[in-house]
Amino acid sequence: MKTTIIGYPRIGDLRELKFASEKYFRKEITADELERTAKEIRQHDLAIQKSSGLDYIPSNDFSYYDGVLDTAFLLGAVPERYTSLGLSELDTYFAAARGYQGDKGDVRALAMKKWFNTNYHYIVPEIDDETEIKLNGSKPFDLFSEALESGVKTKPVIIGAYTFLKLARYKGSKKAEDFAEQAAKAYTELLEKLAALGAEWVQLDEPSLVTDMTAEDISLFKSIYEKILADKHGVKVLVQTYFGDVRDCYSELCALDFDGIGLDFVEGKESLNLISKYGFPTGTVLFAGVVNGKNIWRNNYAGTLDIIAKLRGFTDDIVLGTSCSLLHVPCTLDNESKLSADIKKHFAYAAEKLTELAELKKLVLAEKPEETAEFVRNAALHSGSRIEGNEAVRQKVASLGEKDFTRLPEFAEREKIQKERFKLPLFPTTTIGSFPQTKEVKANRAARRKGEITQAEYEQFIEKKIAECVSLQEEIGLDVLVHGEYERNDMVEYFGECLDGYIFTEKAWVQSYGTRCVKPPVIWGDISRARPMTVRWSKYAQSLTNKPMKGMLTGPVTILNWSFPREDITLKESAFQIAHAIREEVLDLEANGISIIQVDEAALREKLPLRRADWHKDYLDWAIPAFRYVHSGVKPQTQIHTHMCYSEFADIIKDIDDMDADVITFEASRSDLTILDVLKENSFRTEVGPGVYDIHSPRVPSKDEIKTAVNKMLGRISADKLWINPDCGLKTRGTEETVPSLENLVAAAKEVRNENS
Repeated sequence: MKTTIIGYPRIGDLRELKFASEKYFRKEITADELERTAKEIRQHDLAIQKSSGLDYIPSNDFSYYDGVLDTAFLLGAVPERYTSLGLSELDTYFAAARGYQGDKGDVRALAMKKWFNTNYHYIVPEIDDETEIKLNGSKPFDLFSEALESGVKTKPVIIGAYTFLKLARYKGSKKAEDFAEQAAKAYTELLEKLAALGAEWVQLDEPSLVTDMTAEDISLFKSIYEKILADKHGVKVLVQTYFGDVRDCYSELCALDFDGIGLDFVEGKESLNLISKYGFPTGTVLFAGVVNGKNIWRNNYAGTLDIIAKLRGFTDDIVLGTSCSLLHVPCTLDNESKLSADIKKHFAYAAEKLTELAELKKLVLAEKPEETAEFVRNAALHSGSRIEGNEAVRQKVASLGEKDFTRLPEFAEREKIQKERFKLPLFPTTTIGSFPQTKEVKANRAARRKGEITQAEYEQFIEKKIAECVSLQEEIGLDVLVHGEYERNDMVEYFGECLDGYIFTEKAWVQSYGTRCVKPPVIWGDISRARPMTVRWSKYAQSLTNKPMKGMLTGPVTILNWSFPREDITLKESAFQIAHAIREEVLDLEANGISIIQVDEAALREKLPLRRADWHKDYLDWAIPAFRYVHSGVKPQTQIHTHMCYSEFADIIKDIDDMDADVITFEASRSDLTILDVLKENSFRTEVGPGVYDIHSPRVPSKDEIKTAVNKMLGRISADKLWINPDCGLKTRGTEETVPSLENLVAAAKEVRNENS
């Protein structure tokens, strides 16, 4: 019995990579200094994994920005517009990830999408008909050699050829199958080079195998790997899957000459059934994902040992591992100085999950595992309930009926009422909510937290920032304003702090994309609204202007999806509890004169099951009603907005329309506004604002660029339903980028307005 993990967090225990990268972007440190920090993180993480007793330690799971982007550079699948800039290799990489605007040129970043059913974002590879896929980079070899110098022979990890080709975006007439032979040849050469360096195992990640696969998909997968596995050059090849089960291709997977097959027994509902029904190939190692790589709760050893015992009925050659990369959980509990021991004992971050694997390995080999100290301690942790429930909340959720999810009058009538009330111009302009969180804002928040300023002084500062923000928006000429969200540390954590049933960590940072890290709050008990959450600030902001002020809230599904959820009740029940709390806030805002309320559901699609057959019964049948419950009680003249970012919406566009919002804003610019065709094809009734520029890039879009995007929209969206706005909130941008970008946005909208009036 051996142990492994699929990957380890790469940001550093205290987000060292984030801070070093941002210094590099600001030209405060050199590329060598950035690499020095990166190497220190890798060496630190390697030491932790080695000391834990992990048998197979991964390498190449480190990335400066994103592993899929790393693979694109490894395979030479980099659009010419980046390579022709004449930048260094590292800066070319960052140009593809973030965009570039400088003396070498002006290019937008590659598209960004959610990584399967997680809150992590990957950079979408772009392949055109002239692309030649071939081994081009050296990163996996360099990092394997680096670890070897430290005395550790690692298991190199690379995104598999099939998943890479399935995730790519094709800009010409060629499709994935046209690049299969090139990809297979590149991966064969990859194995050869790793073998020459002394690698024994190579892990090829193929999460696309857990999605719905057609006969053509299965054929593509087989054709690629029959070529790759024809000559493995003496290394053992592990095909690693995660985020679900491989029910569509299990037989084909087992028939190929893989030395190891990695299956997920946490999210993979059918994984155990597949092995029970079809067996497992003799001579192949089963890499069993039995420790949850996505959530922070301690593993229940009794349940896991039961799964392992069943698996051993089919094979004894098992490696215990995590269900997915530990990228999706924080690094270590060691830095959580404020959580009590009674709370911390329930949690396992990445480092603690290594300990869990070591203990499970010991228990499997023990003659009487139930008598070991590890098992007894774990069993006590999982006996009984730690929850002090809120019976009133539970009863309210249990009593919800159809009328609670229905807003009257219907959309068309509300739309007329609202147009008459607001009298907004054609193509109204707005932003998504947040404005730049400057050093001054962060410093004042930290000062309040440390007790260096009083709460009254802090609130006075927030009022000052709101007044400045309102004045700035009026000066720019935006039509619907926001208060800037300066009081919020995070769009989920802030709300969690105003809800009973949540607890908060100190250093539980998780990478969302690139240098963006989030600190998900933890749902500890039943959720209820402890106090008004946003009313004071929205009401104050509205008092400063005659223009409509949007109240800004995060929706129940996004709050749930961006938290670490409970595992003792269903996600549906948690969502409805949160929805009830947000509904109370919506009605409170309305009662205090806020006539436009935005309830963001940025993460609605994030937890959509990867298999279409499960979409409604396992998710949409409660996620959409949870949102509808939030706003079903408001008056017809109150306009409800929502926002969604960095997801693929085409396949659930009718469900999104069924959310019954009045206005919806989408991320769209990085995907070249491809969602427009979907909106038109489905006769989307909701008023809509597809983002006209990418806020995740530091570049400033020109007026003409935005105007081109708006005119493209008008070919597919009725002029009386189109809003003009950025992709997402402006929290992560600087004022020096934000102001000219919004000025260009307003100027473009005015020109198009004049041309269409």
